[in-house]
Amino acid sequence: MQDKTSTISHADVESAYARWAPIYDLVFTATMKPGRRAGAAAINALATTREIQLLDVGVGTGLELPMFSPHVKITGIDLSEPMLNVARKRVLREGLGNVLSLQAMDAMALTFADESFDAVVAPYVLTVVPDARRTLDEMARVVKKGGEIVLVNHIGAERGMMAKLEAWLGQRAAALGWRPEFPWAIIGDWLAQRPDIVLAERRKLPPLDLFTLIRLKRL
Repeated sequence: MQDKTSTISHADVESAYARWAPIYDLVFTATMKPGRRAGAAAINALATTREIQLLDVGVGTGLELPMFSPHVKITGIDLSEPMLNVARKRVLREGLGNVLSLQAMDAMALTFADESFDAVVAPYVLTVVPDARRTLDEMARVVKKGGEIVLVNHIGAERGMMAKLEAWLGQRAAALGWRPEFPWAIIGDWLAQRPDIVLAERRKLPPLDLFTLIRLKRL
């Protein structure tokens, strides 16, 4: 079952990101870099004394991959093969030996066993998938007890001109490949039904508080 706010399908996402892949880095690097850095810093803080196994959900072109500590051993997944192809070239070009695997996979149906990873990071993903709750369930399933899920996401405005702009853009979500409208309630309601997951941190990020860092801990 999809989110009530969902206006995109897997086909929409694959089509949109096949178009975005050649220019994605050029268009989005600067705007999303602070969020990627914040997400990577949260993960690196977990790996100061030991190696950890990380699942990067929606790794895309791999812009955040060089930001992780060598102690973070990364498995990346994405629905879009064209985006993954760019990420694979980045790994080779920058000699990122801690990237273990980059795989085409549906974030709503991960093929990994339960409790496979010490942490999960998902930068700018929940507004892309057709069903954010199902994606959160999958991330919670594959993270180990005591592990963290680190999200970087746009949280939609509740009122004002920004809310109106997001509603207008939301009518074009299929072409964009993501949903500009994304209420906090999707995450908040999911947390209310998951006593095994607690909110560890929630803070706004630059530029202009457009994005939010969210750290979830599995008890």
